[in-house]
Amino acid sequence: MIETVKEQVRKLLDSGQIQGFLGLLEKNGHISPHLFTDPEELDRLNLGERDKPGDARYPLTKYLIKIARAHPDKKFGILVRGCDERALKTLYNYNQLNPGQVVPVGIACPEELARECECRQPYPEECVAGEKSEGCASVSVDRLDELELSERFDYWTEQYAKCIKCYGCRDVCPVCFCNECTLASEDLVQTKTFPTETPLFHLVRAAHMAGRCIDCGLCEQACPVGIPLRTLYKKIYNIMDEELDYQTGYSEEKSPLNAI
Repeated sequence: MIETVKEQVRKLLDSGQIQGFLGLLEKNGHISPHLFTDPEELDRLNLGERDKPGDARYPLTKYLIKIARAHPDKKFGILVRGCDERALKTLYNYNQLNPGQVVPVGIACPEELARECECRQPYPEECVAGEKSEGCASVSVDRLDELELSERFDYWTEQYAKCIKCYGCRDVCPVCFCNECTLASEDLVQTKTFPTETPLFHLVRAAHMAGRCIDCGLCEQACPVGIPLRTLYKKIYNIMDEELDYQTGYSEEKSPLNAI
């Protein structure tokens, strides 16, 4: 699969259709984001694989915002999985990126990774490489929904109590782009208290992410204390879908909660 991606990116760079490609580079045993501008560099292109696909993941679209703003006259390619494409669409809706400045190079996630993420659509609409696998149901959400209300309350209270307020969930999120963060507002969250004010910190963030979360799971992956944030946001996605008929990352407009 990786050779197919390299070939596609090399064509885009050689033809001048893009001036750079934002992907993942393997160097000295580590995988990190990298802007490829020279086709010769593509030998070190990586698809996020250490032992298996998806082991190394980054919010590439978040980096792309800064690159595109610094070079508004240039066009950039970017490696996208299904969740990355959802992030791009959401960022287009909020005018954080210009779709005319972006050329996605899509890859499908293998079935194993799709099941692990409980991903509804583990592939972008246009795939350069990889076989599209079926989406998965939110088993983790269903499992919690089966509990009594008091049991769910106790479960989430216990989870929120673990929080050390590192802001990792916010910092890694590909669709967090506010100039002033609500989580840093003393009017909403006591930012100088430690441990965190439970559970207000995560409830404020959850409300803010309604209609914006694209279910990439990077927040949970970054959480040093293992709070099941992806399950929380999957539940919020389900509520938005059921109550407002809005599917984040699939709809072509802003969330009804942010339509103004």
